Amino acid sequence: MSSFDSKTLDTILALQLTVGWAGEKAEAPERLGWWNTDLTDEMAGGDLFARLLPKTASWAGLELARQAAVRADRAARSKLAHPDQVWTLFHFGFELDEAIQDRLEHHKRHAGHPSVAFEKVWGVRESWDQASLERFLAELGKPSVEETPAGRRLKKMPDSALEAARALAGALLPLGDRYPLPHGSLPGNEK
Repeated sequence: MSSFDSKTLDTILALQLTVGWAGEKAEAPERLGWWNTDLTDEMAGGDLFARLLPKTASWAGLELARQAAVRADRAARSKLAHPDQVWTLFHFGFELDEAIQDRLEHHKRHAGHPSVAFEKVWGVRESWDQASLERFLAELGKPSVEETPAGRRLKKMPDSALEAARALAGALLPLGDRYPLPHGSLPGNEK
């Protein structure tokens, strides 16, 4: 049983799935291209998942796009001096990361479509619209960041994982041609 409340887990998971989807390369129309996947598009991975996993197809592509984002995040984080002493949108430490994964499994079994499960915090759209994603991210807030060679470092990391996830997602703006690795020191560890 997780010690994290469902609102926190759902918000972080919805933001991760949204960014995982947006970061895909996808062919028509092309999205951000931060990871070289096309797992959610109806004509690519989405078609395969609809045939293989008809009940959970909407979750399958999003879950794998999220995994591609986790890998890209881990690779970018590995360039930091202390990669495990920061929070990123895809890395909150073992306990919370496991709770988020468990929550995803729960939703796949019980929630129906992701847009219903996460309707209050959901940036995935039927078709790609970068301006819509930018508005969605802007509504999360604009944290103060410092551009570093490794990525965008939040100058002040919120203490709660929920607020940190919102700040980290907001720090993706402005969108660029590569994943900007928004990150910040673990709360209480600021230097």
